[in-house]
Parts: sequence; structure tokens; C-alpha cells
Amino acid sequence: MVSKKTSLDLSYREKLLTISRLYRVKEIQNKLSNSRLTNKQIESLLKKNNILLPKNLIDQRLNFIHWTNFYKILAMTLIIIGFFGIIPLFYQNGSKINFENFSQKNNISTLHKKELSKKIIQPSEDFYVQDDFEIEEDENTIRLGAATLNEIFNSANHNLDTIRKTKKVKPIYISVLPNEIGKIESVKEKKEIFIKIVLPLILLENEEIISDRKKLFILLGKIKNTKAEKKWLKFKLKQYKVKNYDLSELKIRMDIIPVSLAIAQAAKETGWGTSRFALEGNALFGQWTYSEKGLEPKENTGSDHKVMKFNVLQASVRAYKKNLNSHKVYKEFRNQRAKLRERGEKINSLKLAKYLDKYAETGKLYTQILEKIIKQNSLMDFDQSKLLPTKSFIKGNI
Repeated sequence: MVSKKTSLDLSYREKLLTISRLYRVKEIQNKLSNSRLTNKQIESLLKKNNILLPKNLIDQRLNFIHWTNFYKILAMTLIIIGFFGIIPLFYQNGSKINFENFSQKNNISTLHKKELSKKIIQPSEDFYVQDDFEIEEDENTIRLGAATLNEIFNSANHNLDTIRKTKKVKPIYISVLPNEIGKIESVKEKKEIFIKIVLPLILLENEEIISDRKKLFILLGKIKNTKAEKKWLKFKLKQYKVKNYDLSELKIRMDIIPVSLAIAQAAKETGWGTSRFALEGNALFGQWTYSEKGLEPKENTGSDHKVMKFNVLQASVRAYKKNLNSHKVYKEFRNQRAKLRERGEKINSLKLAKYLDKYAETGKLYTQILEKIIKQNSLMDFDQSKLLPTKSFIKGNI
């Protein structure tokens, strides 16, 4: 669960660590897992990535903050301006950066390569801990307010109109929803901030799948596989719950979830981020559990189930992805997705939503609501969206 510590309580070291997590600075995360870094070492690594340090920002002013208490202004400024290190002007030597020219090694999908072992994956960052959807996150995850998030998104030009046109999404990852999202009076504003938060998380999971899928097809095309490749295949078969070493079934299961469908389900299950399960348990998709760790529904439904809770939002997206790609009740959903692939068609959410009638007790009515949400909010505009490479995003001129 998320710590109740706020940005006002953070020490300087905690601010440095918070910034490193928000920017996903791989070097810091890797070294922290093996040894303790000093503040100076963390500062050095942040500077190396052109990220502004909190202590250098004390004298800078932000016109959009109107706090009456000076110390609150100072504390929030340190957190907000920290994000500016990932807000390049996207101009280099007077001309716009061409993100397509960055080599594939800089793409975000390659930043999460996993090293296989017999029993577990040794993650390069914070991936595949416990049940492979639990993400290891520092306990001091900060819950930023809606106003702060909006300032961050605006400063980064992370807006839906631009995304709809360019299909490019800034790699900004938010761990928890703002508490006051339910108090936003404008329905349009509420929906927009929710989509801005969940869209990068969904794309990140899909990129992980795409990367794995490419590797799978390469390995299947080889006459003989190495021991490491066989271990990787064995792990993936287990991850996707495929029996009898059925690689053809693995190809069907290892595929993306349409972005528009994932957003629509998250919106439906959480009331656009306002539900108790979303705010208290980072649960975006209302998945059930019968373990003691879940959140109990307040209403008496006659069932002893609980709603799964997660340490961060991305863990919820990962569990949702695993659920649709492995559970037996979604077999027809996966088969229809595979047929779209065979016909050379795009993965279409409206064509696939009807096969999720078993996701909720309301059955067909549930799928009709999903289709309505997708159409009314033009969510299919985001289906072809791509995350900007993290390196190019951070390394641009600031």
C-alpha cells in the first residue's frame, strides 16, 4: 500500500529518490538494489541524465502555485520542478528532434530486459516480483494532487489533443491516482486526467508484450535454441499458463490488449478513477480475489470475494493484462484476436469487446457499455499511440 507520507514530509534524500523513480533512471535503480548510494552519487547520476536537482531549484518561482504558506510553496516546488528535467523543448540545434531516428536500443521496450534464472526473473528495474505483476516500488510513493498533476502534464505538453494527432505519448508514469479526482466538477476534465494517467501505463505493458512477441517469433524460427532461450520460453509458458509446452497457444496468448478497450474497462470499473478500490488499492480493473489481501466491498453481495489491491497502478494494469491473456474464460477473446492477426487486420477493440461478456455478471450489457464508452470518448484514437523513447525524452534540450 501507498505510504501516507506527503511531499511536505520528505527529506532531501527522499526527494532525490522520488525524482529518480519518476524518471525511471535505470542506473540508480540498479545500483540501489545492490548497494547503498550516497546523496552525492545519486546527484551525479541525475546530472548525468540532465535532470535538475531539488537543491538547485530553491530560488526558482512558479507563477501557477498560490499557496499561502511559504514552506508549503517550497516543498511543492521541489517536487513539481523536479519533473521539469523530463520536459525537453524537443529542439536540437534549432531543428525539431526526429524521434524515429533513435536506434532501437534506446526504445523504452528494451529498457526492461529480463535475466532468466531457474526459479525467478532477476529484474533489471522493478519488474516481475512475487506473482509477476507485483511491482517493487519504494514505500514512500507520493500521491500528487490533481492540480499538481495537471501542471506537470501541461508543462510536458502531455495533452490528449496532441496525442490524438501525433500518436506520441510522453513516458510519464504516475503511481497512484489523486485523492480529489472525484471532486473535479468538470466531467471532461476528470476523464482527461484519468486517461493521461492510465494511457502510458497501458502502452508500457503493451510494449513489453510486443518485445516478448518479437523475441518469441525469432526463437520459433530457429532450428536450435540455446539453454538461455529455452529457459526464457519455459518461463513464458509458465507466465501465460500454457500447458504441455504448446508454443502455438503461447503465440495466441502473448499479444497486446487494445488500448481503447483497456481504458474503457478501467473507466467502467473505477468510475473514471473515483472508486474506493482505485483510490485505496490502486485497482483499475475490479479483479476479484479470495485471499486476505484484497479490499472488501462495502455492500453485501452474498459472496466472500474481495477486490484485488496493488502497490501501484501499473501493477494493476499488469495483472489485468495477465488475466485476459491467460484465464480460460477469455479463450474466445484471444482466439478472435488471433483471427484478426491472421487476416492482417488491426487489433480492434469494438470487434473484441463483445467477447468479454464473462468479465462482469451483467454479461452482454457490460460489453455494450464498454462499446459505448469507447465510441463516446473516441478512445480508438489512442490505439496506434506509441511511447516516446525514454532516453530521447530525457536527453532533449531543457
